[in-house]
Amino acid sequence: MWRLGLGAVATAALPSLKGSLRADSETTIRQPAGPIAWPIALDSNANAYGPSARTMAALQESLTRANRVPDDECENLRDRVAAFHRVARERVVLGCGSSEILRIAVRAFTGSGRGLVTALPTYELIGRCAAREGVPVAAVHLASDWSHDLQGMLAQCGPSTGLVYICNPNNPSGSLTRRADLEAFLRRLPSSVTVLIDEAYHHYVEPSSDYRSFIDDPVEDPRVIVVRTFSKIYGLAGLRVGYAIASPRMAGILTAQALDRNVNVLAAKGAIAALDDVDHVQRSSSLNADDRQEFLNQANARMLRSIDSQTNFVMMGSEHPVGTIVEKPAVEAIVEHFARNNIVLPAAFAPLNQYVRVSLGTAAEMSEFWRVWDLMPGHKM
Repeated sequence: MWRLGLGAVATAALPSLKGSLRADSETTIRQPAGPIAWPIALDSNANAYGPSARTMAALQESLTRANRVPDDECENLRDRVAAFHRVARERVVLGCGSSEILRIAVRAFTGSGRGLVTALPTYELIGRCAAREGVPVAAVHLASDWSHDLQGMLAQCGPSTGLVYICNPNNPSGSLTRRADLEAFLRRLPSSVTVLIDEAYHHYVEPSSDYRSFIDDPVEDPRVIVVRTFSKIYGLAGLRVGYAIASPRMAGILTAQALDRNVNVLAAKGAIAALDDVDHVQRSSSLNADDRQEFLNQANARMLRSIDSQTNFVMMGSEHPVGTIVEKPAVEAIVEHFARNNIVLPAAFAPLNQYVRVSLGTAAEMSEFWRVWDLMPGHKM
């Protein structure tokens, strides 16, 4: 049964940041900074600040190689990822975005009677890939604290399970599953089951004893595959480049399913530059922490509950005020309202049908988001 507990929900008024909540309880949105690119896309969890200047320069330079196949660039990127994470290069698998790696993992480790176990809700792509392949999917509802219900997922794992998918922090909830709990889960998992841990939002997690990356702090378990992407904090979502770190055997299985030359010249060159630009990653993480706090301040000022997020998006309750006449589901009505005002939000993520996921944008974009929010009947502060 779905347990709709509040868990880690922001309920109290949060500290003022950059003029968000004044002492008189009136709310001031941060002043818009720079022009807005329309429509405002708050649906895909991209880095609103884009790639670094160093990465942009590398992309410009790489245009001179656009007429060549990317053999050298792919090998250079693979070597650079291996060096960055201090692993052997045969453990690195490149992908056309992390999406390709999820797709080939489904093909490699499920099928022929083997199924997939995931959370609900979680990043939907791997489930869609499994469905297209005719693979049975067991989706286990999140626990009441919004973490993965690992006990429930374990109960779904057996001889017919090929792959378990864990997105941590989870998309769309933005919540963490504790490292100690994941380690205990791995110890109890049948030895025949492969585990794919998606760390797409790793760089946004605030330091905590509950979280450690399975790349930075690996476990001695050859079944574990860890996936990262350049689409989030590195700001390269449009170039489609990701990678996995796995045991040599697992990496070989994945590579055998992947396309040859699956990372283009621009993506490879840009990813190498982005990986080297540690300062940009740190700046983006710091800006995001401030932006996330600001968003929660604004939500709390409107008495809207939110799931505690460790990412660059927030899952916010969409409850209509008492007495408001609602002709359609809350999230559907909200998404349509924002679309009419040139702001793109994602559809509801079942079963969280009373929550809307909002990707964090620039100060100007979020100012416009709250202006449009307050235009909805019954929602103005």
